[in-house]
Amino acid sequence: MSIIEATGICKTYHRGREEVCALKGVDLSIEPGEFVSIVGPSGAGKTALMNILGCLDAPSCGTLMIDGVQVTGKGEAELVKIRRDHIGFVFQQFFLIPTLTVGENVGLPLIFSGIPYDRARIDSLLDKVGLSHRAGHLPGQLSGGEMQRVAIARALVNKPRILLADEPTGNLDSVTADGIYGLFDDLHRQGITVIVVTHNRELAQRAGRVITIRDGCVERECGYPHVSP
Repeated sequence: MSIIEATGICKTYHRGREEVCALKGVDLSIEPGEFVSIVGPSGAGKTALMNILGCLDAPSCGTLMIDGVQVTGKGEAELVKIRRDHIGFVFQQFFLIPTLTVGENVGLPLIFSGIPYDRARIDSLLDKVGLSHRAGHLPGQLSGGEMQRVAIARALVNKPRILLADEPTGNLDSVTADGIYGLFDDLHRQGITVIVVTHNRELAQRAGRVITIRDGCVERECGYPHVSP
């Protein structure tokens, strides 16, 4: 069974009297444990698609299944639960709380979810992203790459099956960006479904499948032999 199944997804925005069609009948199927990159020019509809796949926005028409559950038409309270239980998010901006330590930032979703604060889980995730030695530091004491690794650990603390990343390397230099993609590769190999929106086609080809979006439609899909660098 696909972990994500999108059928006929359309998204229309209204800007005053103007109607903007961001997505035009997108069909997309993603299997559990896949590593997928979504590429395309600015304004192609990549972020609109990511927001819908992550249940942050609703499609104007079409259906979306997450882990076998139809999520289109559900109320916000139900969507919050789906996001909390199934999906982790990583963005171009790190969105770390500057007055909290690295460890506290990672554990924050546990508090919001009403889950007991699991220090062992937080320590394990920081070890996974190579930041055990930074647990007591504040975000302002970290590099950009380290802050993104903290954001990734935070996205994983609720044990999601799906990780969505929207331009996660957009603010990073090429060497650091390559390291972040290496981390995504490691997570994929551990069974997490990883979906990344990126402008960097070279990095995108590190994924097992690359989907190109243009003018709100899936233009093509390419599969690549998945070999770590």
